Amino acid sequence: MGSALRVMTLKRTQVDAWGRLRSRLWPARPPDQQRREMADILADPEFNAVFVAIDRERAAHAFLEASLRMSAEGCRSHPIGYIEGWYIEPEWRNRGVAEALQARAEAWAASQGCREMATAVEADERQARAAQQALGYEEV
Repeated sequence: MGSALRVMTLKRTQVDAWGRLRSRLWPARPPDQQRREMADILADPEFNAVFVAIDRERAAHAFLEASLRMSAEGCRSHPIGYIEGWYIEPEWRNRGVAEALQARAEAWAASQGCREMATAVEADERQARAAQQALGYEEV
């Protein structure tokens, strides 16, 4: 990975760290909403996956949430692997963590029968758009 982090599927002991990282990505979402969304994701492992990047002490510094969707703009097949959200702590950015998270999500999606992967970014999120383009996503 080119960093001291390794990517793994979220474990029960990492849920609080995932919640902390989620609140950094979506700070406007109230804690109750965050917990409901997390519970919904965890309740449906057939259609959702969460990956975390951890250090040697097993502390999480990044996450990626992936899901299966039946359609996505610009995609022709189904199901489609979909990156719902991802966050990397600033000190770990530009160190291969995004690529490692993406690779893990793509492998999971492929294991679920997906031939395509998609995501969405708001038009005003320049940094996120640039990161996704660097990972090979095309804007549609």
